[in-house]
Amino acid sequence: MHVALTGATGFLGLCLLRRLLATHRSVTVLAHAGSGNALHRITRFFELTGSPEAFVDRLPGRLRVVETDLALPRLGLSARTFQRLADGLAEIWHSAGSINLEGDLPKLRRTNVEGTRRVLELAAAGRGAPAIRHVSTAFVAGGRRTGVAYEDELDAPDGFENAYEQSKYEAELLVHDWSREHGRPALVLRPGILVTDRPPHPELPSHPLQVVERILRDALGAAGSGDRLRVRTVGHPHGRLNLLQVEHAADVMVRLAGLTPSGGVDTYHVVHDRDVPVPTVVQLLERLVPLSIDLVSAKPDDPSALEALLDFYPGMTAYLAHRRRFDDTRLRTRLGPSAASAPVSLDYLWSGLAPRGGALPLSPGVPPAPFPSARYA
Repeated sequence: MHVALTGATGFLGLCLLRRLLATHRSVTVLAHAGSGNALHRITRFFELTGSPEAFVDRLPGRLRVVETDLALPRLGLSARTFQRLADGLAEIWHSAGSINLEGDLPKLRRTNVEGTRRVLELAAAGRGAPAIRHVSTAFVAGGRRTGVAYEDELDAPDGFENAYEQSKYEAELLVHDWSREHGRPALVLRPGILVTDRPPHPELPSHPLQVVERILRDALGAAGSGDRLRVRTVGHPHGRLNLLQVEHAADVMVRLAGLTPSGGVDTYHVVHDRDVPVPTVVQLLERLVPLSIDLVSAKPDDPSALEALLDFYPGMTAYLAHRRRFDDTRLRTRLGPSAASAPVSLDYLWSGLAPRGGALPLSPGVPPAPFPSARYA
């Protein structure tokens, strides 16, 4: 069974590729045209993450890279090449997309919505009726900050926290429309916020918390102060975020793809069964950058210059007020106890952000006691 993967050089895509190569002799990588040497970046990932030399040496023979453009009809390919590609596939994984929380909706639609449309067209064109595995996000649940988001839900009565959420919601609607129109099954996978304990490296893709760190450092640099500053941001002291190890997420996704489909759209929340408290995330941020963060219930009427700068990034700060839970009953029913993940602790998160060997520093006023391996609300 031949499989194709979009987004193979991304944070999740590389872990999916590793898992797919464990069960497939070869994988077709649908790489973005003009984005650079995809095979080289993939090879460097496996080298840097400890894959055996023999495995790395065989990659050129196991990977077929096809340069495509998800914004164009037929992925930017000729009609003949597009049809030949479609006919040779039994399974298409769509993991590519923009995760820019501050992006504008038209640009995000071009990538996340129209890109999904083009992948679905590829699946529809294949004579072998290739299966669709669409990577979405648990945050299609939108702006509802409390309660429970269920796997079968796909509505957003409270709107969205940002344009990214809306674009992924609209992409899921396309998958449902495609499934009904063609009478074919589809698999929708909704991960939480994916993290890792791999130390940062310039040749590895960034993950969401690294992006948050850069935003905070840029804001501090623009504020022009080298001292530790205190900022107020909207958040809830009992808030929680669903953070899941990216490697575990990829493993669960591939295992779900091996299950017998229902015939329609099967949707799974690929999430951690224990959320991380917002105060733990705040502690992490305070160790990354010289900030002291106060959670407040409403935006300050007298924002400081730094608070005003951070207000330009509502897509990031909005999640500090979330207290909702993502239900994963269907996932746990299908996979059982093996779906559970190891705890995501403060030490784990720090390992994925600090240079290798970096010790976990203390925030002002925090005693030098060991941090618990996990603290959950």
